[in-house]
Amino acid sequence: MTQKPIYLVTGAGGFVGSHLVRYLADRGVRVRAMVRKPEQAAALEGLAEEVVIGDLQEPETLAPAVSGVAGIYHIAAVFRQEGLADEVFREINATGVRRMLDAGIEAGVPRFILCSTNGVHSDIDHPPADENYPFNPGDIYQQTKLEGELIAMEYFHEGRIRGLALRPTMIWGPGDGRMRKLFRMIAQRRFFYIGRGEALTHWIDVRDLCAAFKLAMDAEELNAEAFLIGGATFQTLRETTAEIAGQLGVKEPSLHLPVAPMMTLAWLTEMMCKPLGVEPPLFRRRVNFFLKNRAYSTDKAEKVLGFRPKQDLAGEISDIIAAYRISGDLPDNTNIQSREMHP
Repeated sequence: MTQKPIYLVTGAGGFVGSHLVRYLADRGVRVRAMVRKPEQAAALEGLAEEVVIGDLQEPETLAPAVSGVAGIYHIAAVFRQEGLADEVFREINATGVRRMLDAGIEAGVPRFILCSTNGVHSDIDHPPADENYPFNPGDIYQQTKLEGELIAMEYFHEGRIRGLALRPTMIWGPGDGRMRKLFRMIAQRRFFYIGRGEALTHWIDVRDLCAAFKLAMDAEELNAEAFLIGGATFQTLRETTAEIAGQLGVKEPSLHLPVAPMMTLAWLTEMMCKPLGVEPPLFRRRVNFFLKNRAYSTDKAEKVLGFRPKQDLAGEISDIIAAYRISGDLPDNTNIQSREMHP
């Protein structure tokens, strides 16, 4: 019997990549998972059929990863990390895309699905934005992700390989380490706003995002298109935190700090910490989290890809909290309610 095709997932050791490996495997898809460090392989045993070591900064390691695969889900990237030189972001998020494309073409891989980001648009003046909204990256991460997307689109348009780019909105879901601090601060009643808390947030559950990736891979007739992938609704930051607080059984955050002094403090903190190689406790990007509108139209993804998110905000938050409690990253309801009743 002919063996089913196998698909490569890069960045399989990360949050999105590991969820995608599980999502595909649960649906009977053969998966080869690419991780950068050998110690990341153990967590993928029993999920991926194969695990390979590959590094976007070492092109010679990519050929074994792409050999014989029917398609590449390119998730690997370096996210926002303080202290990294701009050249590192560019080598991984832009040049790394080119290296994966070249390796895939050399191996005869027919399809490439790129994980881009809504950050190529950054702050939205007149929400919601669609895929035609002007590019306006706000930091080195967003800038290099845009560069990577443009490289991929060039290859797609030239017919060197076929593929699509997905621009996820604000990704979260069970097991998300990046959101842990937000939930813990709300649970401990230490969360505060910078500004009014009225900036728009648009979340996408990682499980819905995985479904969008598979739809994109399966839509072989589509090429050189970009799609914004987001949840069914967007809401203000205050509405998001109010829902989290309600499910945690604590009061909604109410402290609001002024923007200008906090932005100045963030700038000063960065200036003092960076020469010492220390990650600053407050930086301008974190302040901008409270200020930028991120709200998008996902009509194109629905009409063209057939993508419709199954999750909703309340359910997503409930699942995230449950996962944090299982992992010990959040206390249980009894402890939280006790602190609320006896401050």
